[in-house]
Amino acid sequence: MSKFYLTTPIYYVNDKPHIGHAYTTILADVLARYHRDSGDEVFFLTGLDEHGQKVQQAAEERGVDPQDHCDKMAPRFLKLWEKLHISNDDFIRTTEKRHAKVVQGILQTVYDNGDVYENEYEGLYSVSEERFITDKEAESGEFRDIKKLKEKNYFFKMSKYQDALIDHIHANPKFIQPDHRKNEVLGFLKQPLGDLCISRPKSRLNWGIDLPFDKDYITYVWFDALINYVTATGFSVNDAGYEKWWPCEVHLIGKDILTTHTVYWPTMLMSAGIPLPKSIFAHGWWLSGESKMSKSLGNVVNPLDLIEEYGVDPVRYYLMREMVLGQDASFTLESFVKRYNSDLANDLGNLVGRVTTLIERHFGGTIPASGQLEDREQELRDMGEALSTVIPDHILSMRLSEAVEETMQYVRAINRYMERTEPWKLVKNNLERAGTVLYNATESLRQALVLLRPIMPVRTEIVLKMIGAEFDKVREPLEEGLPLGEFEIPFPKIEMPEADKKEHQTEEMNMSDEKIAIEDFAKVDLRTAFVIAAEKVEGADKLLKLQLQVGEEERQIVAGIAEHYSPDEMVGRTIAIVANLKPAVIRGVESNGMLLAASGDDSVVVVTLDDPEIGSGIRIS
Repeated sequence: MSKFYLTTPIYYVNDKPHIGHAYTTILADVLARYHRDSGDEVFFLTGLDEHGQKVQQAAEERGVDPQDHCDKMAPRFLKLWEKLHISNDDFIRTTEKRHAKVVQGILQTVYDNGDVYENEYEGLYSVSEERFITDKEAESGEFRDIKKLKEKNYFFKMSKYQDALIDHIHANPKFIQPDHRKNEVLGFLKQPLGDLCISRPKSRLNWGIDLPFDKDYITYVWFDALINYVTATGFSVNDAGYEKWWPCEVHLIGKDILTTHTVYWPTMLMSAGIPLPKSIFAHGWWLSGESKMSKSLGNVVNPLDLIEEYGVDPVRYYLMREMVLGQDASFTLESFVKRYNSDLANDLGNLVGRVTTLIERHFGGTIPASGQLEDREQELRDMGEALSTVIPDHILSMRLSEAVEETMQYVRAINRYMERTEPWKLVKNNLERAGTVLYNATESLRQALVLLRPIMPVRTEIVLKMIGAEFDKVREPLEEGLPLGEFEIPFPKIEMPEADKKEHQTEEMNMSDEKIAIEDFAKVDLRTAFVIAAEKVEGADKLLKLQLQVGEEERQIVAGIAEHYSPDEMVGRTIAIVANLKPAVIRGVESNGMLLAASGDDSVVVVTLDDPEIGSGIRIS
């Protein structure tokens, strides 16, 4: 059994929880659940940062003590984590006595090592960021409440560890992930690293942890907050928890706190003689359309509103499926509804409905026996077996969106298996064969549900009960004769909000109302084409690049069908294309033509043909 310790950032107590907080915490929860399901011993930490000038000011404005203010604000996060099914093992608050003790102990060690000195400093101070900033930073416009300060403070010799940090990053390729963030940090470290002011005089700010070597000062909030990651292990030299869990496997952070975690934190640990974390992973931001979410723009998505409207598990699924870790992702309600309806209501929900209905009607509501396997059953089993290797690789490589998509491709493969074997026809004249098909489809569904369980822990458990999987045996193959559970629709279809629906209907009406002459239509060259190869367009979730044989000619087109067809599903198909379109460049890829497809609100069906001569013209009569 391996151990797996992961952390979220500790969130700022004054903040109203938003989709950014929810995403990071759900991501950590999904990773924790995957590792628990794999047999690892997991410690999952999250919590709150409760010290600093802004907390003191907010308490003063409310006319309460800062501790009372924090006690009032903290439950908002705890309630949200409960609603989001977060399975954290600890929730730390930096105002706890256990934390203050560890912070002071580490500060004293750093001081005793000669890495702290006192100095007078004059410069620009950003109240919003609670730190001194450079003239260049002040000119950037990214900092608020800037004032000029001159005061005596204590400084940490961060510059002393610059070369050691650079060496560590080069020697440990996975220390900062993804690679472009590692390169960003290395670029930052090419410039001389300054020392870090680690104190605030009590004459200006008294809400914080006292410096152990000067009671007239409190600790700078970042030196305090970052230490929470070792506090939670029960940090002390001989503590069993610390020895067991530290160093952690993963710090999950947003890219906006990259420098504090990859420069401040490691140099602090080096000075204190504490091992560095194994990995720091910085994910991107959630955008509202094309804009960064911000309170000033009024476009921050409240996760509580989403889960009240659509349920927790669909929101968890969407967030894990849509963001490629390390990149930004765009949230729109339209994309959420489309993803839900396509993947969960249609692909997964319809499969559940099919197998359970057929078993209930024709096999007395119990799992049928699997008879002799044919090639199609073996192919499905081989695909499921391959997933047992593919998915862990994706998880370990922090490619969760790919892990989700691979699992959903398996769900679609089960649906294709059902379409090809047609058990609803077999039950009329070959009940034994129908039972074999339904057993293998249901068993494959069980495997897919187990893989999706860390993402949707509640709804997958409901469906597992529906297909007869016993609670303590969900990872074991289904047994013949097990009774199905009570049926319910696990993923009812979501209707588009009325405003979006009307806009969509207007577009459809405009398209259909416009008339063209037959002479205009005759200009369109429709031809058959055979798909030789297919792959996703890098950086685009909706686009596939197809290599086609059109008569004697080979050509390439780009089609917006990747949400509905995998590359493997397209290879070998004979499709219809518009062959005389002017070439276009889409996401940097040249496209010479367009395929024909039928589309609805949440589905796309590519027009395919039964083996005509490749490249022949298509006649409309």
